Parts: sequence; C-alpha cells; structure tokens
Amino acid sequence: MEQFIAFGIVGLSTAAIYAIIGSGLVLTYTTTGVFNFAHGAAGMISAFVYWQLTIGWGWPTPTAIVAVLLVFAPLFGLAFGKALAPTQGLGDAEKLVMTIALLSGLIVLARWIWNPNESRSLSRFFADKKSIDLGVVTITWHQALTMVVAIVVAIALRILLFRTRTGAEMRATVDDRALVGLTGADPKRANRVAWILGIELAAIGGILIAPTVALDAAQLSLLIVSAYTAAIFGRLKSLPMTFVGAVVVGLMESYLTGYLPQNEYLPGLRLAAPALLLFVALLVFPHGRLRGRDRKLNPVPLPTRSGSVAFAATVIVLGLMLATMLTESDLITYGAMFAWAMIALSYVPLLGFAGQISLCQLSLAGVGAVAYSHLGPDGQWWAILAAMGIAAVVGVVIAIPALRLSGVYMALATAAFAVILDRWIFTLPSFEILGIKISLFDQGSISLVGPDLFGWKLESIEEITVFAAVCVAVVGLAIAVLRRSKYGRRLIALRDSEAAYATLGGSLLIARVLVFAFSAAIAGLGGALYGMQSQAVAPEQFGLVAGLPIFLVVTIAGLGAVGAGMFTGLALAGPLKVIPVLWPGLANLAQVLPALGGIAAGGGALKEGAIGPLRRDWFPMLRDKLIASLLVVVILGLWGLRLIEAIDGWGFFFGVVAAVIAARFWHSERSKPAPETLEIPVEWVGVKRPWTSEDEEVLERGVTAGS
Repeated sequence: MEQFIAFGIVGLSTAAIYAIIGSGLVLTYTTTGVFNFAHGAAGMISAFVYWQLTIGWGWPTPTAIVAVLLVFAPLFGLAFGKALAPTQGLGDAEKLVMTIALLSGLIVLARWIWNPNESRSLSRFFADKKSIDLGVVTITWHQALTMVVAIVVAIALRILLFRTRTGAEMRATVDDRALVGLTGADPKRANRVAWILGIELAAIGGILIAPTVALDAAQLSLLIVSAYTAAIFGRLKSLPMTFVGAVVVGLMESYLTGYLPQNEYLPGLRLAAPALLLFVALLVFPHGRLRGRDRKLNPVPLPTRSGSVAFAATVIVLGLMLATMLTESDLITYGAMFAWAMIALSYVPLLGFAGQISLCQLSLAGVGAVAYSHLGPDGQWWAILAAMGIAAVVGVVIAIPALRLSGVYMALATAAFAVILDRWIFTLPSFEILGIKISLFDQGSISLVGPDLFGWKLESIEEITVFAAVCVAVVGLAIAVLRRSKYGRRLIALRDSEAAYATLGGSLLIARVLVFAFSAAIAGLGGALYGMQSQAVAPEQFGLVAGLPIFLVVTIAGLGAVGAGMFTGLALAGPLKVIPVLWPGLANLAQVLPALGGIAAGGGALKEGAIGPLRRDWFPMLRDKLIASLLVVVILGLWGLRLIEAIDGWGFFFGVVAAVIAARFWHSERSKPAPETLEIPVEWVGVKRPWTSEDEEVLERGVTAGS
C-alpha cells in the first residue's frame, strides 16, 4: 500500500506540471483561437534559459527564476503573439502551419545554441532539504512545490477569466473581435495578455519538469503530448477538466512505471501511453465547434496533360544526370531527394485535394521501409507493392476511427499515432501473431536492397537513384490524372465542405478511407525508396519531429500542386545539404530555413505557394519552342561536358543556372508586345512624319467627309 501511495504522489506531482502546461495551452486557445503546437517548445526554451543562467553563468536560483518568469517569458509571449497575429481570422491549416513551424524552429534553435552532444541537468528545488514525512509516505520539497504551484495557477486563472474585465475581454475576443472593439475593449491587448500568460505557464512547467528529465530539445518539447491529452480532456475550453485530465495522465505514467511487467515488449508502452491516451480521448470525447474554421480556400491548380508528361520526363532526366555525375557517397546524400519527394507527394491528394491534415506521413514511410525490408530481403519486386499495401492498411486504421475528426483534432490524432509508432511500435522486438512472425526494426536498424525487376537486379546506388526518379515520375502522373478525374473533383468538394459533400450523396467514410489509403501507400513507397537509397535505416529517422520539415516545405511549395513533391525533395536534399558543405558555419541556419518558410507561408506571404509564382513567371518560356529547344540543347551539352570531365559538378550547376536565367530574360524580350504606331492627324502629316502617296487618298476622304 505504501508503494501504491508513493507512486500516486509521484504521479500527482507530474500531473501538476502537465496541468500547468495544459492550462496555458487551453488559455491561449480559448482566448486567441490558436492551438499552439509550439507551446511545449516555449517551455523547453525557458528551461534551457534557466539552465544557462543558473548552471552556465552561475546566477543565484531566485535571481534566475525572476529573470526567466518576469522578463524572458513575457517578452517571449509577446513575440509569440506577434508571430501568430497574422493568423487571426484564418483557418485551421494556416494556424497549424505557423505553430508547427515555430515548434520545429525552436527545436533547431535550441540545438544550435546548446550543443545536444553535451549532457546537461538541473537539480531539483530544495534538494538539500529533508523530505516531508507524511507517515505512510514521504514527498520531496520539489514535489510539494510543484503541487502548490498548480493549485495557485488553477485559482488564479479561474479568478482572472471569470471575475475580471480583462478575462472577459480575453474570452470574448476570439468570438467577435469587431464587437469587442465596439464595447470599448482592446482586442489586441487581450491577445497580448493571453499570450504572455500562456507562455508564462509553459515556462513554469518547463522549469519544474526539467530537473526530472534530460535536457533534450526534442524530448522536452514532446512532453507537451501529455499536456495535449489533458487539454483534450477539457475539450480545449474547460480548465477544471484539463486538471482532471492531467491527473489521469500523471497517475497513469507513474503506475505504469511502477507496476508494468518487466519484459522486452512493454518498456515503450509507458513512453507512448500519453499519446495512446490522447488518441483514445480524441475518439471518445465529444468536440465542440472548432474556432476559426477555413473561410477562404485557395483553388487547386489543374495540371495539363502535356505539362504533366513533360514534368515526369524532366524528373527522370534529372535522376539520370545525378546518377552519372555524382559519386556514390554524394548520391546517398543528394539522391535521397526522390524519396523525400515521394513522401511529400503523399500530402498532395490527402491535404492538398481532400483537406485532411496528417502529421504521420513520415511514420507511414517507416512502415513501408520495414515491410519492404522483411518481405523483400533479396529485392523481390512484389515486396514493393506489398509494402505499399501494408502502409495503405495502416492508413485505413487511422482514417476509420478518426472519421469524425477534422482540423486541429485530426492533426493531434495523427501526431499521437506518429508518437505511438516512434516510441513503442518501432522499438518492439520480433513477435508472433497467429503463428506468423512479425519483425520490425528489431530494436536496431534494418537493411534494404534494390529491387529485382524481373531478373534486372538494381544493386548500385546509381541504378536505385534512377529507379526512384522513375517512381516519382509515375506517381506524379497518377496524381495529376487523379486531379483531372471525377474522383479528384469529389475530393476537392470534400475539402471545401464535408457537410455539403455528404448532403449531395457523397460517402465521407469511403472518400476519407480511400484518400488516406492512397496517400499512405505513396508514403510507404517513399519509405522503401529512402531505405534503398540509404541502405540501412533506424526508427528515429521516421519520428514525428523528423517529419515536420517535410510538412513545412510541402506547405511552402503549395499543397495542391503535383510539383510540390519534387520542390520538397530538391529543398531538403539540395540547399539544406549544400549550404553546410559550402559554408559550414551556416549549417544550423540552414536547418532553420523550413521553419522560417513555414512561418511565411502560414502568415499569408505565400498565399498560392512557391510553385504558383514559378509557374506564372518562369514556365511560359518553356512553351516557347525556340527557347525551350535551345535550353535543352545547352543543358544536354553541359551534361556531356561533365561526363567527359571537361567541367566539374559546380561548373555544370552554375552553367545550368546561367542558361535558365538567360532563357528567362530572352523570353521576356521576345514576348514584349510590339510598340503601337500612334495615329497622326491628317493635318500633321508631312510635319510629324514624311508625306507618302497613300496620304493623298486619306486626305481626299477626309475632305469629302467634312464637306
């Protein structure tokens, strides 16, 4: 019994931290309409700043706490409010992109400032004082402080929101900013207060929990999953129920730690338990109307048949060029662009066409990689199709339970699913179900080989690169055909209005299941291609955090565009890899670029995506037969010079860039309209320009008409 109470005390102290963080999350959502995925990252940054002040610079603990909570956190909250202000009045997707960009960017920023290879830790508060003896159990002063702070936060928030004018303004602002302004209140001030308090609570939670875990940027940021669960218990609006949810999560974690049977299959369950509970809570609890639903959706571009074929051919030629010009080590690095492109393509039908948000596409790619590795150890061609099929089945497993979820709730469900795979499923050793042995990563890495295509064994990295390029071209064509089909138009109608789609006789279940299965199959193929290219992969390569840059870059490109896949692949395996090679000092800055681009895209700077301006400003020159033909000849000539080693790789690259820019300027000159000839009145003929014989006839007609 004493042990049970002891674990309960530990669970309650952890629950207090989750309650503090979760209440900040609910506060910002209730008062601003923004569900802040970066809330945990804000607490993580605050914990690192606290470590820097106390351990790094030796400040006294009270001084450091005052500096973090009364100076840094309020300023950080104002910065959050400023960054997310453009999303006010926008839909779920824009807000989601912005907050995920902040989450990804803050993790990279923390790793940039504080070297992740160095171990850091914080001591518990009042660690030198004797524990408090309660008879059957003792608690530390740190645990007692945590629970007291949680109680104070609960009381203070209740008084603020329901007993003060500021609280009323904060709650009213999200529903109708204009109406609140008419009453004499200041909506901007209310939002600023909400963000300051929300980030303040995240900072308090981060400082309190940091001494109990390792100071790792990703781990601390993902502790927010437990706070997400608590917030969902409160349906994103009830602070008391949020505290109840925090108690459930905290006790569950503590009792799983103490009583979970010791075997090789269950350790990951404790780590994944909050995410599993979050997924269940999303399915079980009723959810109210999401605040800030999409009000204006961008049209989905319609690809032409000739353009789609030309683009597919260009992708294949690009694969051939890379395979013939790069060394094997460079191909492993840069050739992965086709695998990234394939995973990014899975977002186009799912989110671009159907409007279904998913944050677990990279995890589904991991499913495809695992399935291909075990089913095709010798590269059997059918193992690729089987891997796609298994990934599709997993996609259906996500789609059917989450049928009634949308927007933020769907994003949370898929994020929870990604965490479950990452922390538990992918870490399992081999096991049997109905006599069938199932192996995943076997608590290590797995090897993948190139496919055997009916006797043609693709063994070299060069051959695998070309194969991956062909796969991207074929899938891109398939998605273009889907967009032009009746079913593609149905998916876009589903995105525009699920209620209208169902009213007109469409089946939401069938539509969502099919599009999830299709996109999951594409992601599974991308995972298999990535494994072939890398030759070996590990579970951490398919985690939630690792997948965020893909989501951000494909959003920057433009979710409805088929070219978003290659744009993402080129960005992730191009500039983000080249910049650290050319300028090693900018390596960390390069990793922040997807987050910065995501902030720009979510804020409306790229309303039509980056591909829209490219299509409008650059692609018309490719329809000029003369310019397009000469450009192809020049590029092929540069390729030939590279093959005979007359120029190096950089010479080829800069030559192609120069040729494309020159073609663009040439097309601009060729497409300029001819200057219009100004009509000169007949009485000025001979003065403004020389007299001609034709002018005599014009003059006679003018005189006749006048008389």
